[in-house]
Amino acid sequence: MREAISDQIIAAAGGLFYREGIRAVGIDRIIEEANVAKATLYRHFPSKDHLVAAYLSARHDRVVQSLNEVVSSALPPRAQIISIFERLHEKADSPDFRGCAFALAVAEHGESDKVCLVARHHKAVVRGIFSTILSKAGIADELTAAHLALLYEGALATVAVGRDPQPVLLARDCALSVFDTASPPSLSIESSSL
Repeated sequence: MREAISDQIIAAAGGLFYREGIRAVGIDRIIEEANVAKATLYRHFPSKDHLVAAYLSARHDRVVQSLNEVVSSALPPRAQIISIFERLHEKADSPDFRGCAFALAVAEHGESDKVCLVARHHKAVVRGIFSTILSKAGIADELTAAHLALLYEGALATVAVGRDPQPVLLARDCALSVFDTASPPSLSIESSSL
């Protein structure tokens, strides 16, 4: 089945934006990479701003789908946290990994309300996913969810700067410590074997 033209444009632009940076990639380069006419691109995306927001929205959908696979698994909550950080470690252990696409986009294109809105929404959803995992463990503490999300975000930033995926595993261990501290005593004893 043939990919929709808008998806083809988003995929081409997204690859370029993530690898080379949003400002470094011009519309002509995207047109060439996507193999579409300029009129076709502008029919689907009236501006580069719209295209960047669409790229981030598509990336958001992929990341959230991956995280939701963990949340909907049969793993206990503590093991779900381990799985999330280990999936991130696997992604970060690639020469193509540049860190968080949303943070990179805001750093480069932060004057765009569209870009900032998508990035903020993504960060809130990730925090909400950690909140869901915690609620399964009987922990109804939004501060703990914020701590876990901050560890996840910090791991992304540290890997981007240091080009070393090991901080993701350190963040995982910190996240488990936060989880264990917040867990009811009976859950901490049961989950410490995971």
